[in-house]
Amino acid sequence: MLEEILEHYKQVGPYSYAGPYQKYYEYLPSASSLTDDISELGKLICSQVIHRVTLKEGNTGANTNLIYGDMTKFPWYRLRCEDDVLLTAVAMTAELFRLDERGFFKERATEHKIVVTCRYVSVLMSAILKAKGIPCRSRSGFAPYLNNTKSMDHWINQYWNESENRWITFDADGFFDDKVLGFSQYDIPSEKYDWAANTWLDIRSGNVDGKHYVYADSQGTQGLKAVIRAVFYDFHALMNHEISYNFQPSYIADKFESLSEADLSEIDQLAKWMLEPDQNFYELRNLWYTKQKYRILNSPLVDCGKEETL
Repeated sequence: MLEEILEHYKQVGPYSYAGPYQKYYEYLPSASSLTDDISELGKLICSQVIHRVTLKEGNTGANTNLIYGDMTKFPWYRLRCEDDVLLTAVAMTAELFRLDERGFFKERATEHKIVVTCRYVSVLMSAILKAKGIPCRSRSGFAPYLNNTKSMDHWINQYWNESENRWITFDADGFFDDKVLGFSQYDIPSEKYDWAANTWLDIRSGNVDGKHYVYADSQGTQGLKAVIRAVFYDFHALMNHEISYNFQPSYIADKFESLSEADLSEIDQLAKWMLEPDQNFYELRNLWYTKQKYRILNSPLVDCGKEETL
């Protein structure tokens, strides 16, 4: 079973497909070495991007030392967030080459970086590690280490460490101080991340206050309404389909208040299986192939039809 699971996480979907960059990814982070140093690779990828919040806040806070670049140099005419146009690893990589034909390198100028959020960094890391033949998966949940009072929605990664025979959880979306965190960002203890499934079930059972979990949409979305998004992002990511923030299953998109208790209980079961995604791999995969309403997504441009017929 383990071998089948690891093979599954070597596979790619439409977002993590390397396409023409397959060989290029294989040799990152060094053009002359097939090194698989995850922390070095993460630092390299982080040097190619700017988070939209960092750009908005400028050279303050975490960027006082300009570790993410001098935000005053970012062109005024560029999009302040490129999430909508750089959905795939190939798109992000192509844009980085367009901005600077040298490709990925640590000294990239601020004005030549792309502005993307955590989901996009996670997808790029998954694409590169999969291209190297390393089992990897993107994960969506909440990170309590990003805010002193709330747990914010956040995407990270897991890769299979063959020598240690375990999944290692890491966060490449930032240059963190491990001393401040109290752990390594490239080996995050399971209890330091609020997994989507655990969080959903804890709120449903009354074990935690849902207001603590926030979806960063600038509209104050919190609680189950925030976590339901992460549950489905995470479910899709576990199936190598790392949907962006624009997409949710059509039957829940903008319909949270109208969901019945039966709907919520059904998601409870999904979450219970997601607590142990390897142990319940076959159950999750069966859902993926049979539960149409979990896969048919909303679309800004296309009417998906009447979800009640699914």
